[in-house]
Amino acid sequence: MLMPKRVKYRKQFRGRMKGKESRGVKVDFGDIGLQALEPAWITSRQIEAARRAIVRHLKRRGKVYIRIFPDKPVTSKPAETRMGKGKGSVDHWVAVVKPGRVMIEIAGVDEETAVEALKLASHKMPIHCKVIKRVDPISGMEVSLG
Repeated sequence: MLMPKRVKYRKQFRGRMKGKESRGVKVDFGDIGLQALEPAWITSRQIEAARRAIVRHLKRRGKVYIRIFPDKPVTSKPAETRMGKGKGSVDHWVAVVKPGRVMIEIAGVDEETAVEALKLASHKMPIHCKVIKRVDPISGMEVSLG
């Protein structure tokens, strides 16, 4: 499971997921990517489930780039506990994802296999996603694979 090695502060406020993502919105490392269409907290378990689904489908061919990292702690209090007595302990870690963020990229396999693998991964995510191709920065056209 993904989580930070160490953090400066153990507990965080919940925060807000306002607006669209401005960074990490293009396919930079691979050929095809999975882009978020809604804001959400993606847990480390969901990221791992998506990664496993992709690796299984690719049969260890190609390269998978995970572009999100769960660095936000989510706390929870035990069941049947009375109110008060401070904030609960850290339960799990999440990555804050805004619309437009490319979460996963794949390189080194044919387009058909990559698209199918990313579709399988999108089923593991709690949000709507779309599969996008790498765009050539000079011509602005989609780069063909193979």
